[in-house]
Amino acid sequence: MRKDRDKEKEAPTEWHHLSTEHALKRQQARMTGLSQHEAEQRHAKYGPNRLPEAARRSALMRFLQQFHNILIYVLLGSATITALLNHWMDTGVILAVVFVNAVIGYLQEGKAEKAMDAIRHMLAPQANVIRDGERICIKGEQLVPGDVVLLEAGDKVPADLRLFTTHGLSVQEAILTGESVPVIKHIAAVAADAPLGDRSCMAFSGTLVTAGQGQGLVVRTGAQTEIGRISGLLSEVETLTTPLVAQMGVFAKWLTILILLLAALLLAFGYFVAHYPFTEMFLAVVGLSVAAIPEGLPAVLTITLAIGVQAMARRNAIVRRLPAIETLGSVSVICTDKTGTLTRNEMMVASVLDHWHMFTIEGDGYKPEGTLLLENSPVFPSEHHVLEELARAATLCNDARLREQDGVWHVEGDPMEGALLALAGKMNMDVRKEQSVWTRTDSIPFDSKYRFMATLNHDHDHHAFIFVKGAPERILAMCDNQRSADGHTEALDYTYWNTKAESVAALGQRVLAFAVKSVSPEHTVLEHSDVEDSLTLIGMTGMIDPPRPEAIVAVAECHQAGIRVKMITGDHAKTAAAIGQRIGLQNPDKVLTGADLDQMEDATLSQSVLDCDIFARTSPEHKLRLVMALQSHGMTVAMTGDGVNDAPALKRSDAGIAMGRKGSEAAKEAAELVLADDNFASIAAAVREGRTVYDNLKKVISWTLPTNAGEAMTIILALLLGMTLPITPVQILWVNLITAVTLGIALAFEPTEPTTMRRPPRPRHEPLLSGHLVWHIVLVSTLFSCGVFGIYHYAVGQGYPIELARTMALNTLVVMEIFQLFFIRNIHGTSLTWDAVKGTKVVWAVVLAVTVAQFAITYLPPLQTVFATAPIPFWDDVLIIGIGIALFVIIETEKQIRLAIMR
Repeated sequence: MRKDRDKEKEAPTEWHHLSTEHALKRQQARMTGLSQHEAEQRHAKYGPNRLPEAARRSALMRFLQQFHNILIYVLLGSATITALLNHWMDTGVILAVVFVNAVIGYLQEGKAEKAMDAIRHMLAPQANVIRDGERICIKGEQLVPGDVVLLEAGDKVPADLRLFTTHGLSVQEAILTGESVPVIKHIAAVAADAPLGDRSCMAFSGTLVTAGQGQGLVVRTGAQTEIGRISGLLSEVETLTTPLVAQMGVFAKWLTILILLLAALLLAFGYFVAHYPFTEMFLAVVGLSVAAIPEGLPAVLTITLAIGVQAMARRNAIVRRLPAIETLGSVSVICTDKTGTLTRNEMMVASVLDHWHMFTIEGDGYKPEGTLLLENSPVFPSEHHVLEELARAATLCNDARLREQDGVWHVEGDPMEGALLALAGKMNMDVRKEQSVWTRTDSIPFDSKYRFMATLNHDHDHHAFIFVKGAPERILAMCDNQRSADGHTEALDYTYWNTKAESVAALGQRVLAFAVKSVSPEHTVLEHSDVEDSLTLIGMTGMIDPPRPEAIVAVAECHQAGIRVKMITGDHAKTAAAIGQRIGLQNPDKVLTGADLDQMEDATLSQSVLDCDIFARTSPEHKLRLVMALQSHGMTVAMTGDGVNDAPALKRSDAGIAMGRKGSEAAKEAAELVLADDNFASIAAAVREGRTVYDNLKKVISWTLPTNAGEAMTIILALLLGMTLPITPVQILWVNLITAVTLGIALAFEPTEPTTMRRPPRPRHEPLLSGHLVWHIVLVSTLFSCGVFGIYHYAVGQGYPIELARTMALNTLVVMEIFQLFFIRNIHGTSLTWDAVKGTKVVWAVVLAVTVAQFAITYLPPLQTVFATAPIPFWDDVLIIGIGIALFVIIETEKQIRLAIMR
């Protein structure tokens, strides 16, 4: 019997067919939520609320995958033929190069996967739940069946929910049903066989709330949810690549084909025309192929990218789509929200208006303690009847909660509503008692379209009131009269309120108006028609949200980098102008409102957007027009957003940036980057990191291609001129093994150059092989060839043995590569500074490693046998270093002349 009961208990439940009462009973839950103890017990039973991770390749398959590359195939083919020719030493060195590259690729891929996993965990959705009768915010993974979840517009539904309260709630379920139109949700049960799209009393995990509010009971979590059963697994880890890296992959393939064709022609020329022995000629062609093919370049570029992603994450900028790293390097304008991004997002009521006075409020953040001042003199709230009524409206027309933790007060919910609760506390009102006495019966959630919020509240003495708060101009239009000093009503003085609201807004404060309406006790449903007119205005409040000090510095840094900063806010125009001036926007006196934008044609807006840096009273729809207007001038636009309706603008922008704390899941999904701290300074830091990553990618390319070209040119010239090779193929393999794995990777760790944020944005479509890079490849490869042939002919002229001459040429090549590294570290400025010479720990570590390795093959007898080397006399070592210095002087002089011409 017990087994039968267990099977029945485990059978799938048609939650959409159960009433809310039966659903609560079935889950052994209640509308006031689980206790923390119950939640912990259920978490232990059901496990975390997440989908199982995607199946991944085994470690062995990941390692073998590193050999699936055209560059590696060429080397493996060369190793096979050298083995058939019994040149086992050459075979061993070639295979060592291949193996080392495979190990590096394997390690960096594992590192990249871990980095992307860590970022996905940072983006784990949050959930607002009721536990122990209190609203709290928890990680989505901590949800358990029986939890009561609160939903608001912009949220991603964190688990499968049986809804029991809805207020204009609609949900986008396209990921499950394919239906593009949002589904309006109700609480009534539906038929057991209702298709998924018709289960209107359910909210499914992974879907997006597009409007309204609701509460629901968690009935399924993790793999048991609908999306868990349908999709089965999470998507694979994002491939660590960007357009630049992909472009380099294509470039490497074409380069390989070109080199193989050239090698075949040289082999034919050497064997049939110059009559070299085939074995000697083939080994020379192998040396050419190994020298010219940048086999380590893809791995080094990918490592550079992985380091950049992690550096951005440390600066609270989480990269969701990797091409954004390159885009950030070319951003020319940043369109940013104000609240919480440029400001602290710690709203505080600073002013209170009634029809006779303007009060000022002192206090600290959300702490519900402070002093009420009238003309700089303390007064008691009880002396003014209107203040008590305004505090009641601020308390009841409110969805937030204040919570004290470690002596610091935090808000759960909207910061503005948290400030209103703090105001009520400063007015000596017991917020919790007031909310328990005046039960909320119904509400109209805030909507940017209507710009107000309303609640219907009843007390136990059969009184009922509608409390409304919203934008001053909207509330004034809904009011017939105002509250008088004796608590009665009198005619509304529009002129007074408009004048006062503007004067408070001019102080940089956000103004909210409060109104009330008495209704009959039988009135239990709140409609828009109930608040369209006949309201009584109580008063207004002015709130401040001071600028972040670090945002002021970041805005100045952006201006220095040639990046315009434009503030787009829903605030009053004068409020926006005051904040814009305080944070240092370039043109704070000119403000365009949403109404202004609505009256502009696209052509007019396209011109106006260049001169104006502040846009006030805007809607999310205006953001999309502004992005398109800026892009029409060829600008690369970064746009911040946090709401559901911001998604089109975020997608349209070149770099969409969502807010990690206050941002909706819809905004995060549409964005390329997510700010973990919602701070503008993190945007500026992300741009700086984006420029640094792009610089480092270019440095890797600018170091690798000329180096490989110089090695290849040395062999080609020797073959064409019928000369003895100054460096053997095995020695070339050694150079590529020891330098590409060390010196190339060192550039991935390069810090931001001092001039990075003093340069204008780079063109968004800047080609990879620019004219300057092609010239640099030609210049450096020519100098490399001159250095190698010069030292080789010097050694031969001195009567040195061929082994010593080649050893000197080999060491000259490595020394020039080291000096090329120090040159390329500062491609946008001078390399003749102490900081440039000092380098970084990574640079000196790899230089030391290369130096030790070169000393080993030059002076250790066992390695001399392997690589056919000989010890170099001291003064010849000095000469080799002198050649490296000469190379550095020539290319640095060329760079300084070029930079001077560009300036």
